[in-house]
Amino acid sequence: MSASYISDSFTTGLPMTWSQDKQQKIIQGEIFTETRSHTSWGGCVTAWMYLPLLRSQVFSQLTDYPRWVQYFPDITRSEVLQIKGEAKRLYQAAQKVFLFFTAHVEIYLNVIEELGQRVQFRLEKGTFHDFSAELYLQDYANGTLLSYTVQATPNIPIPSIFIQQAMNFELPANMRKMRQVICNAQ
Repeated sequence: MSASYISDSFTTGLPMTWSQDKQQKIIQGEIFTETRSHTSWGGCVTAWMYLPLLRSQVFSQLTDYPRWVQYFPDITRSEVLQIKGEAKRLYQAAQKVFLFFTAHVEIYLNVIEELGQRVQFRLEKGTFHDFSAELYLQDYANGTLLSYTVQATPNIPIPSIFIQQAMNFELPANMRKMRQVICNAQ
């Protein structure tokens, strides 16, 4: 199994190339994404969104992992299996319907939290060749800027361009749902 790690320069903070117009749009609720290749059968996408809440409020809700079934409609189960100091072991199951078949996914993740700043997910085992994700939070305007990067290679050989397009299409919708659930909980 290949361990793949996300580059800090790709995930952290507000991209320096964003215009003031784009910065204003993110505060108004737009979600921006950027994709890049990741293996010939995988993809990587980063999504940025603004939440009008304090970083501590956002972080506490993001680290309530059983709640992820509310944030991401395809996740059918999310539970913490073990806590060892700063690390957690997480199990997630998801189901995705495609044109002619339904894909079932199970993953066991090692999770490292940096209080109020970052959450890193690393694949221990599951139905992916590799998988990693990272949530990064920073103070922005009167709230929090959240960047969420996911990179994965499924066990099913699907060309990378299709994986990237699916990620680029679905992650913003999931992020909007996440923002709605988090903001409504306050």
